[in-house]
Amino acid sequence: MRIHKKQSCHRPIYWALIALLSLSACGEKETATVHVNPIHTQVAHHLELHLQDVATHYITSGTVASDHRVSISSRLSGYIRDMKVREGDRVQAGQVLLHIDAVHAKQALVQAKADLNNAQADLTRYKSLLKQGAVTSQQFDTVKLRYDVAKSQVKQAKHALSYAKVLSPVNGVVVEKRMAQGDLASAGMPILTLEDPSSLLVQTYVSELYVGKIHEGDRVDVVIASLKQHFQGIVRQVVQAADLVSHQFLVKISLPSVVDIHPGMYAQTGFQTGVRPTLLIPKDAIVSQQGLHGVYVKDAHAIVHYRLIRVGQKIAAKWESLAGLQAGDILVWGGKPALKTGMKVQP
Repeated sequence: MRIHKKQSCHRPIYWALIALLSLSACGEKETATVHVNPIHTQVAHHLELHLQDVATHYITSGTVASDHRVSISSRLSGYIRDMKVREGDRVQAGQVLLHIDAVHAKQALVQAKADLNNAQADLTRYKSLLKQGAVTSQQFDTVKLRYDVAKSQVKQAKHALSYAKVLSPVNGVVVEKRMAQGDLASAGMPILTLEDPSSLLVQTYVSELYVGKIHEGDRVDVVIASLKQHFQGIVRQVVQAADLVSHQFLVKISLPSVVDIHPGMYAQTGFQTGVRPTLLIPKDAIVSQQGLHGVYVKDAHAIVHYRLIRVGQKIAAKWESLAGLQAGDILVWGGKPALKTGMKVQP
């Protein structure tokens, strides 16, 4: 009997707990079914993505060089005197670069003048003797010939001595100085190297796998990394002989005349080898935050969602999407108020 009374004592608490749990469950269910109306926004731009064909490129590295390179040497042997230029100096055609102390040429001129004086004296004397009939015409002609030869030798010695002043044959820049003032220069030995900065090209090597797809006259994308600039080059020459070690082919690409480009600069070249399909998105549609890139995409219910993407290279004025988007996605940007996930685009 006591046991029955104890159970009846806890029964009201049990039912009270059941009722409380039931109310709690009902409250949670009602809260989960509450809907919040999305904020409406107007967007300035819509774009449905479609695959587009873009060019594929074979990328190589190269060096800017002058298409007109001149090696300066002396026609005389002698010590270099009065070197007037150094590396990096710009020179004009006809400008004096250096002088050669041409001792032998000077001695040759002195000797030639002495021979001429003797020949002239003999010629004067034989003219007088010819008038007197003391010498024959044949003897006079021999003396006259010796005078003409001596006169020619003086002219040649003066002309050779003029080579002691070494002049620049072109407008250019001194890029290399192989000898210095005081050095002994021999005839034909290079002393300076000049390059014409107005005629530039990029020299690069391409793999034997791609050389068959490259032809003279082809347009090539050229990037000068230090200038952060893109240029359009033209293939000027494909050397049809591979390097024996690397098995690569030398290709020369003409560049436009640009003041900021100088010989020796590093360059990247892009040879078009075909086309491939890809998705291109406008730069203004990309939202960058903390090094990550994303866009806003509108779904079938006109609700926008922020989606992370991975961008590739810049093509024309757009960027390539490598991941995160697919054909048929609709991009929106330029919203008022500013776009956020969950907003609804007004028609």
